[in-house]
Amino acid sequence: MADDGDEMFGGDGLGLDEFGDDEVAEANPWEGEEEEDVGEGGQEGQEQQVEILEQGPGQGPGQQQQADRPRITTRYLTKYEKARVLGTRALQISMNAPVMVEVGTETDPLEIAYKELREKKIPFIIRRYLPDNSYEDWSLSELIIPER
Repeated sequence: MADDGDEMFGGDGLGLDEFGDDEVAEANPWEGEEEEDVGEGGQEGQEQQVEILEQGPGQGPGQQQQADRPRITTRYLTKYEKARVLGTRALQISMNAPVMVEVGTETDPLEIAYKELREKKIPFIIRRYLPDNSYEDWSLSELIIPER
């Protein structure tokens, strides 16, 4: 039995020994291609990158310019953006960031973040990247926020 396996992968011309390193590299059409960056929360056929910025973003080196045309993306906050905003803000609140609404006896950071979002008090800007590498900045106070 061991001899049969050796013959199958050995020097009988049926194994991988007949290919040189160059021939194997040429046989692989995907080698050397770079992977594409898929947007966060993107679905198949709908890829979009989104960033959350603090209020008053500055232009840093290497950043794209904001689109100088009327906005083309939707005024609605998507469920993916909403999840990211709430998670980011809840983390900030749990790390003792100042709260922008009247809290009362509430201690859960996520519930406080929900309350801030409902009242549009979170000082974030949503940056939506467009296919031409430009972007649109939307303040949370400008967006229509769906209920839970």
